[in-house]
Amino acid sequence: MQHLPWENIDTVLLDMDGTLLDLHFDNFFWLRYLPECYAKKNSITYAEAEAYLQPLLASYTGQLNWYCVEFWSQTLDLPIKQMKQDTSELIGLRANSDQFLNRLQRAGKRCVLVTNAHRDSLNIKLEKVHLAPLLDVIVSSHDYGYPKEDQRFWHSLSEQIDYQPERSLFIDDSLPVLRSAQGYGIGHLRAVLQPDSQGPDKNCEEFIASTDLLNLVSNLEPQ
Repeated sequence: MQHLPWENIDTVLLDMDGTLLDLHFDNFFWLRYLPECYAKKNSITYAEAEAYLQPLLASYTGQLNWYCVEFWSQTLDLPIKQMKQDTSELIGLRANSDQFLNRLQRAGKRCVLVTNAHRDSLNIKLEKVHLAPLLDVIVSSHDYGYPKEDQRFWHSLSEQIDYQPERSLFIDDSLPVLRSAQGYGIGHLRAVLQPDSQGPDKNCEEFIASTDLLNLVSNLEPQ
């Protein structure tokens, strides 16, 4: 692991699902619970529901609708928001993410949550994990109408908050999103090696992988 040059970083931009929060909830919801509910509603088998849903979901990858609770509620005729509430006991932090945010706060770094999660999902999760007091700004890509994969998201973010991209750190578990941030000029980037605590390590390709968020602040001094 390469130490971060904290003297050159003022703002920390943080993904939510798979970075601060364990991606296990989302993987369970979309890959298991959704097919179960869809099969039950439409009186088909789980295998039939899965065969229908997997390519449908994949066709919206990287688009804002992929992350939109309202879109999937209408498309599938299912109460997605309520379904997330019903399974919210699975929502949890990734290891040490709250301690990581505390360290950043004590060092005077500005922490900005930048998530593709729809506000309905975002609110359910923040009610569960209580991270909001440790964040200076909370941004959903739905506020702008563009996902983080789109350069227009980063331009919109710069219009909302005053920050220097070259003096910012961005952490995310999505390689397309990291590449988008890199293309915009975010100066420091880290990928997440194991976004789902019950899943395998991922290939982070050209990005330096973070295994434990606390390791990133091992050389960060408090103010």
